[in-house]
Amino acid sequence: MYSLPRSESGTAASYPSIEDLGPRIKLYTPAFAIAPYAAYGRMRQDGRTLAPVELAPGIPATLVLSYHTAVRILNDPERFPADPRIWQKTIPAGHPLLPMLGWRPNPLRCAGREHAVYRDALKKALMVVDLLAVRERTIGVAAPLINSFCQTGSAELIEHYITPLVFTVLNETVGCPPNIGERLQRAIAAMFEGIDTETVNIEVASALFELIDLKRISPGADIASRLVHHCPGLSDEERMHQLVTIYSAGIEPVRNLVANTLRRMLTDPRYRHDNDHFTPPVRDAVEETLAHDPPLANLCNSYPRTRTLVDKVWLPANQPVLVSMAACTTDPAIVGDKGWTDNRSHLAYGSGPHTCPDMAREMSKQIAVEAIAQFFDAFPEAELAVPAREVGWRPGPFHRAPAAVPVTFPHTPPLIIPSAITHR
Repeated sequence: MYSLPRSESGTAASYPSIEDLGPRIKLYTPAFAIAPYAAYGRMRQDGRTLAPVELAPGIPATLVLSYHTAVRILNDPERFPADPRIWQKTIPAGHPLLPMLGWRPNPLRCAGREHAVYRDALKKALMVVDLLAVRERTIGVAAPLINSFCQTGSAELIEHYITPLVFTVLNETVGCPPNIGERLQRAIAAMFEGIDTETVNIEVASALFELIDLKRISPGADIASRLVHHCPGLSDEERMHQLVTIYSAGIEPVRNLVANTLRRMLTDPRYRHDNDHFTPPVRDAVEETLAHDPPLANLCNSYPRTRTLVDKVWLPANQPVLVSMAACTTDPAIVGDKGWTDNRSHLAYGSGPHTCPDMAREMSKQIAVEAIAQFFDAFPEAELAVPAREVGWRPGPFHRAPAAVPVTFPHTPPLIIPSAITHR
């Protein structure tokens, strides 16, 4: 697949560099957000597995389009480490990409021993998560949200249902009280949008240090308390960055997963309530969305330390290599005439040593499945309020997310909330 610079001789020397493959595709534009899969198809011309892209004006990167190439890169951390610190020196301080791609002492942005230490801490913290409790918590949060708009006949689901549900469930699982959680909600949203980098980092750190201090005094059966009391080798600075990882992975991607799956189920005839045929369960719809419309479309970034040959294309040293999870699961090399098969081998959660921990991925799916099931139980006749083609997509190089999911439904009486699942 690739070779080191010492092999740069003979035939290898004649191979093109990534810069030779044509103009860079801008991943951050509204035009790309509208039709990314058409763009991936154009990038694959002549059987290419890699494409030159731009993450922001003047910020080049390589996008991996091939499933098999992605798996090999993701499982080769020695040649493709995730540590961005050398690359980061070439980026202006305060650049909007840095909250997403900049170095942090966490498992996503480290390699070698550092990665092992931080991943172990993250897994220890997640051991406290009870998926049954997550399910009950999601139901308890969903019901009053549904009641807040059930008699209006319409709602915009991202604002009125998905975002508050995901934030509240994650905050309670982490052990974060509402006053701190509200600050984090605003700051984490700005992080994914690349807004005011310096202010975002300060606000996130301030809120999380306050949470750490709180858990040191008043621990509970929650993720933050585990980081404080069961990971003695970490400093508070390192604990803060593990919490940033949990919030970054537990809010935006989960919110997008719920929104993308709801959009799929509202527009695909297989999921209609009046379908005469077998209707796939919500969990199948979530898995199908993870494969076809993953909530993080392009990420899993790495930075080869030397000029490296990949699929007969030279990649420069210390320039980002991003895996397109969206493009890889629509790779013609693995997708047959019938489309993606239900084998759970999609790349929505990554692969290799940086793959999402098992508990984190199961928690994200549990929240998504229950949030969607509760919505359709309450509104089986819900419809998109606009034609599907008019549902806009948020621009950005990393996420795949609708800008809004407006729906209409018959006026529905409020749900009766059993005391056993009352929001706690």
